[in-house]
Amino acid sequence: MSLSSIEKIKESSKGLRGTLKESLTDEHTGAIRPPDEALIKFHGMYQQDDRDQRDERAQKKLEKLFSFMIRLRIPGGLLTSEQWVAAHHIAGKYSTGVLKITTRQTIQLHGILKRNIKPTLKDFDKIKLDSIAACGDVNRNVVCSAHPNLSSLHKKIHAYADTISTLCLPKTRAFYEVWLDEEKIGEQNEVDPLYQERYLPRKFKIGIAIPPHNDIDVFSQDVGLIAIIENNELKGFNIAAGGGLSSTHGNPNNYPRLATVLGFIDSEEKVLKAVYEIMTIQRDFGNRSDRKRARLKYTLDQMGVPAFKEELEKRCGFALQPERQYRFAKRNDDLGWQPDPEGRWHFALFVEHGRVTDADGVELKSALLAVAETGLCTFRFTCNQHIILSDISTENKNEVDEILKKFHLHKHNENASAVRKNSMACVALNTCPLALAEAQRYLPVFITKLEPILQKHGIEKDDISVRMTGCPNGCGRSPLAEIGLIGIGPGRYNLHLGGDALGLRLNKKHKENLNETEILNELDIQFAHYVRERKPGQHFGDFIWDNVRIGR
Repeated sequence: MSLSSIEKIKESSKGLRGTLKESLTDEHTGAIRPPDEALIKFHGMYQQDDRDQRDERAQKKLEKLFSFMIRLRIPGGLLTSEQWVAAHHIAGKYSTGVLKITTRQTIQLHGILKRNIKPTLKDFDKIKLDSIAACGDVNRNVVCSAHPNLSSLHKKIHAYADTISTLCLPKTRAFYEVWLDEEKIGEQNEVDPLYQERYLPRKFKIGIAIPPHNDIDVFSQDVGLIAIIENNELKGFNIAAGGGLSSTHGNPNNYPRLATVLGFIDSEEKVLKAVYEIMTIQRDFGNRSDRKRARLKYTLDQMGVPAFKEELEKRCGFALQPERQYRFAKRNDDLGWQPDPEGRWHFALFVEHGRVTDADGVELKSALLAVAETGLCTFRFTCNQHIILSDISTENKNEVDEILKKFHLHKHNENASAVRKNSMACVALNTCPLALAEAQRYLPVFITKLEPILQKHGIEKDDISVRMTGCPNGCGRSPLAEIGLIGIGPGRYNLHLGGDALGLRLNKKHKENLNETEILNELDIQFAHYVRERKPGQHFGDFIWDNVRIGR
């Protein structure tokens, strides 16, 4: 097979350096050179433009309004108070001011002009934060079940996220040379045994779940690790491979897939070896011709699970043990105050679609700054895009709580309906170049119109998950929602139903090309059906799966 154009760019990039330095000094455009658009992703950035202004600027014969999104690498989503304060001010100085919590437990800033990329990254470097490999055809931010109240072993398990992230970092010093002005030593490119000069065929995602919580949607990951705890002892991990939620409208060859559990591994050394070698299998066998079929899920399906497992065991030098038993019971976040087994306190805060800003009568950004300035807590991000003010001692709990009360954040949690707390959206318009429809800007409005329908049927307290994406790439994990809305054009969505509440089953397309009124009417019908005929304790997604001929 012939290589895709991106593969050729990677191989000739001189260790991801390309002509980035030259692009940055070109003052005639707000953009960077086309080949560098691909390379900049490996440095944790995307070039974007304001799609709301495209037509007007085109009529005036002006260049698109280019800007950049920077996404940080924060394994397991943990920041110190000092880092949060700095991120707050960096966002206000260089970006739109909004701190966006992503579904991979990190933050990203939008609207950064080309001339401000280096100052932004240099300021982050001062607080020991970087954006290396947060995007691109490499392992991205490693996620882990967020809440310390899950287990007395949470700290030990959470540490795997940072260890794996470090293991999977590219060896090139390009990031430091281009953005932090590190002097290049010689012309020889660095030797990278994992990525070589090719890197991976496509992006790669790793997640660690601590049962009974599946907040990370572990089976959506390229590699998922499920902690096995027995008698308060970490025995090891079940390891799963081949998850991925992207698809293509009208092309059945591109499809979402849940990861397959391959077996159990009983030591840290073996876990790290297995993760590493799964990546080398993907590097060597992944599709480098068609990027739409380049994720690990297609490699695994093409090889077949038995052959894939055999290749993995050969490269590891040890056999996987049989899968150990585990149970998932929930995946949503419990908001408010919760203690952990060690007596520390944690306050989980609702952040709609991860947008930390002062808007709609809620001074969320100001409140979090006030909390951070006390230095009394850490900040943890969840894969549901919420924030946990964490690791607070009993002596300091009241001081933090007074700030929460001052900014009415208890009421903010309480005022959000169950369906709103369990909703998720990708960024979509106005900055994502792939978006076909709205998501983040529209889903709050849609939820407001959905809430009265839920109240009419008496199910407004049910934890029904609604997820919306502006295209079928799956960034908002809509294929794993009980109600998934996938954009196909302005104001039009495919309605998917039947995902379960725990992230163990993909939903299915129910109806195509619906507008808002048609979606709400269809959900009204299905809710009525659900209320009349559901079994005691049955979730909406399970009822739909068992009783509705989805797509008919």
